[in-house]
Amino acid sequence: MANLEIRQQLLPPYDNDCYVLVNPETNESIIIDAPSEPDRILDLARGTTIRYILITHNHRDHWGALQALKERTRATVAAHSEDALALPVGLDQPLKDGDELRIGDITLTVIHTPGHTPGSLCYLTGAHLFTGDTLFPNGPGNSRTPANLQQMIQSITTKLFILPDDTIVYPGHGSGTVLGTEKQNYAVFAGKPHDPNLSGDVTWTG
Repeated sequence: MANLEIRQQLLPPYDNDCYVLVNPETNESIIIDAPSEPDRILDLARGTTIRYILITHNHRDHWGALQALKERTRATVAAHSEDALALPVGLDQPLKDGDELRIGDITLTVIHTPGHTPGSLCYLTGAHLFTGDTLFPNGPGNSRTPANLQQMIQSITTKLFILPDDTIVYPGHGSGTVLGTEKQNYAVFAGKPHDPNLSGDVTWTG
């Protein structure tokens, strides 16, 4: 299998991460999230043929450049159907849990992780996990209600924490982490009582 190349760019105004996954043998690429500044994203993908633009969820800070990128690349736009209505362009390929996308012999697996939004998705290839706003260092993404928080924790613990400890986490904002660390941090959270109305910006270790 080809060695995956991961290119990363932090974009304004909310320090969103845009990732470009490149198969160096075929020069095909996948963009994960399109926050803003399409020219900078295209520069990040320079020298590649962009096959997919994948959206992790429907919040505008993750798709502000999507329409411009679609018009300029004609790449396949894909996201979960439950988040599709908020996007500025229609989906070319609705995604669901367990779907696989390929560039050459590199495979990306779709993981549906509802909670932050109904259609939140994570993407896994090898030991690389792209989590959008589902999982960050020391906590889940923002939750609007206690039910959303519980749903997100369920997604994280049943779908992400089953992966190996050395899986590298690439979140939708800021710096990354590894799953082993997050499992340990979550154990601290799970071992304490919590207000049943807890939601918002929650951290595992307080």
